[in-house]
Amino acid sequence: MKLDKLFQSLLLTGTVVLCISAPGKGEEVREDVQGESFTKVIGKSTSPQTAKSGKASKNISQLSEIELPATSAQMLVQIPTPSNPPNPEQRSGDRVVPIMGVKANPTNKGVELILETTLGEQLQVKNRSTGNNFIADIPGAQLRLASGEAFTFRSEKPLAEITEITVTNIDANTVRVTVVGEKTLPTVELFDDKTGLVFGINSAATATATSPPQQPQTPQDQQKPASETPQQEPTAQQDEPIELVVTGEQDRYNVPETSTATKTDTPLRDIPQSIQVVPRQVLEDRKVRSVNEAVETVSGVVDGGTNFGAPSGGRVIRGFVQNGDFRNGYRDTNDSFSLTGIGTIEQVEVLKGPASVLFGAVEPGGIVNVITKQPLSEPYYSLGFEAGNFGYYQPSIDFSGPLNTDKTALYRFIATYQDSSGSQDFVHTNITTIAPSITLKLGDRTDLNLYYEYTNYKGYPNQSGSWFFSDGSFLPRNLFLGYPDLTFIDATTQKFGYTLNHKLNDNWQIRNNFSVAATNTRDGFASGLDIVNDRLLVGIDTEKREYTIDNYFGQIDLLGKFKTGSISHQLLVGFDFNRNVQTFESLIADPALPDLDIFNPNYNISNPVYIPNYSFDSATQSYGAYLQDQISVLDNLKLLIGGRLDWVSQNVTNSGIDSPEQNDSAFSPRVGLVYQPSKSVSLYTSYSQSFLPTSGFNPDGRAFKPTKGTQYEAGIKADFLDGKLSTTLAAYQITKTNVTTPDPNNRDFSIQVGEQRSRGIELDIAGEILPGWKAIASYAYTDAEVTEDNAIAVGNKLLGVPENQASFWTTYEIQKGDLKGLGFGLGLFYVGDRAALSDNSVELPNYLRTDAAIFYRRDRFNAAINIRNLFDTDYFSSTYGYTLGLERGAPLTVIGSIRWEL
Repeated sequence: MKLDKLFQSLLLTGTVVLCISAPGKGEEVREDVQGESFTKVIGKSTSPQTAKSGKASKNISQLSEIELPATSAQMLVQIPTPSNPPNPEQRSGDRVVPIMGVKANPTNKGVELILETTLGEQLQVKNRSTGNNFIADIPGAQLRLASGEAFTFRSEKPLAEITEITVTNIDANTVRVTVVGEKTLPTVELFDDKTGLVFGINSAATATATSPPQQPQTPQDQQKPASETPQQEPTAQQDEPIELVVTGEQDRYNVPETSTATKTDTPLRDIPQSIQVVPRQVLEDRKVRSVNEAVETVSGVVDGGTNFGAPSGGRVIRGFVQNGDFRNGYRDTNDSFSLTGIGTIEQVEVLKGPASVLFGAVEPGGIVNVITKQPLSEPYYSLGFEAGNFGYYQPSIDFSGPLNTDKTALYRFIATYQDSSGSQDFVHTNITTIAPSITLKLGDRTDLNLYYEYTNYKGYPNQSGSWFFSDGSFLPRNLFLGYPDLTFIDATTQKFGYTLNHKLNDNWQIRNNFSVAATNTRDGFASGLDIVNDRLLVGIDTEKREYTIDNYFGQIDLLGKFKTGSISHQLLVGFDFNRNVQTFESLIADPALPDLDIFNPNYNISNPVYIPNYSFDSATQSYGAYLQDQISVLDNLKLLIGGRLDWVSQNVTNSGIDSPEQNDSAFSPRVGLVYQPSKSVSLYTSYSQSFLPTSGFNPDGRAFKPTKGTQYEAGIKADFLDGKLSTTLAAYQITKTNVTTPDPNNRDFSIQVGEQRSRGIELDIAGEILPGWKAIASYAYTDAEVTEDNAIAVGNKLLGVPENQASFWTTYEIQKGDLKGLGFGLGLFYVGDRAALSDNSVELPNYLRTDAAIFYRRDRFNAAINIRNLFDTDYFSSTYGYTLGLERGAPLTVIGSIRWEL
């Protein structure tokens, strides 16, 4: 790595950190919104006039008691708020009541805070006071919008001598309301209302700190909430609207729970395996344009190469090349042109290590699961436009909302068009994505989601392939190694399917998924095999191909919660099937094209004549049955046990010659243990296996066995800053066996005596360090090597795997004053030396890439300028493992973007 690049990056990092640390200046701007009282995720206030309607709270039934102080204020401030600590009061299977919105209405006594529930469901409250802080914990509840997104409510200095009011989820089934008095304990009254729970908060300036605890009222002597008391003229304090800061879960850098690892909504801290989530906010802040770019912030994941510069492609996870993506938990196609439009993605989840117990035939390094955007119950309209250098531009729309008044039919429609010329000569491509979806509520217990996605990738793509001159310097980045007129791509993917959820009762439900993904690709290329004398491209391979991939996937799950004595269980029983059908036909130029002088090319050639080269047809069918039990032995001791049995059959026809049908079966177990010494710390260990069928036969005619992966992993997960910052530290070892290697006695065959091993340490950090300052960072040490082989030397590093890899992305957004909404971002991405060839004779040098951003967000308007590769570092991003098989990293790229949310 060049020292001047490192110095520039560190200097820029120091400057940004200094700016973040410096106190901002400027007057606080308070916003005033007339009309309806504040609801949902908008950072605006409610005007005093709203409180005059007198309609906020009725049907009062109870006044809760404020208990005496129990602990110190310092303890309250420092107590961690993990994503899902166990709640002894919450019985297994009890329903969690969603709080769908929070309203804050100024009144003549102070402020009225309303927690809105569906049909006014009653909430149980446990109150206490700590110093100058009133605290109300509400078990069996969650702040959750109608769309399913969690959110946090915060109001700073809403009243005289009231410092702050917050409403937040402290775990998966508890909501906490905190009212902080500036000098004394505030006076708070609690009421039940037909819309939910009401907190009447009086200004500390008008309350007596030594007043005795209030007693529950009977219906005869109930007081009405502040909104129904006789109206008085607003005071000067009331004339000042309340400034609210409300953040949704979509604004977070750390996500508290996921379904990828267990196929149930499980807090990350309860999962005995490393899993990292890249949420939508990180994707937006970085302006990523592909899944490969999205996972750059995840430890142990590096680019595994693309096909003709396709915006999708392979990834190397913990040393092993990943075989295909997953979409919303089910298998997607494994073709690099089968794209998922980045505009349709809500978040990207990476499960590290063997995942066969739930996902079937996969490589042992891990999987990438793409979570797509779903229809919303509230109207949402977004218009966006991006433009940058190299002719890049992308308009986009994202519309969602209800189709009827009772919101039993919801829709979402996403469309994008991306056009770019790229940094390589002669390149020009475009990508079109159209993605409608509908959610139907077929009753109180049944939901059906239908989706369709169309993607087309067309044009004259990057010519995959770069190398070195004889002196070790890189070939020019813009150099197109081939005949551009013979290079093209036209790939269309259509995906459609459904997800059906039916609740049998409060504890048991059935889930059914079905999907079809069909990809049809036509492409052509004319690329060389080597460069002679640093200028002559020789061995030019000219080929036209046409192939189709049809993937069918179905799954049915039964999920339930029950108890055996004091032990809680969350059971998953499922069955899935997958059918993958491929056809492939190749034509090759005859005769071969002449060699090409790369610095003085002559592209004036006649169109070649193509003759059949080879073809194949394949059909792979797999069936899997799996069982998983998440067991809560104690509140802080959790056990995960699972197993899966797979049956796989493969039929292949090569150039009209049928190969014998190949049948395999495998059992894949997983067991893990989580111990939580405190609510913010989880210690875990796990054992898991994976399998992947291998096509082919031994010299004696026996079919190859599936490759198997075995992993041992242990780690620590911890939350800091009241759950706003999450970390995962993991150590692992993966051994992959039954790897094919050339037969030393018969070069025409291979045998399965190969073994590969990867072991390492990974650290991932994500969250909000200070208000407005967010970061996501990672580091991975990976020792991936060949441990047994006939052709490759034992001890050789696995292809394209760096020993050291690190990433750091951070943003800071000004929270108050005239510059509120202005923000800055900085990213550092380091990848160490990697083997370019399997014999380790050529090594790709390390690199440090610096990204930057400046953005402005106010109300529903967003504007940003993102710079990728700020210092124009020249580097190789990946390797295919052969001469001229290197992918080049993009040069300095600037993208400007604007978006309106209506």
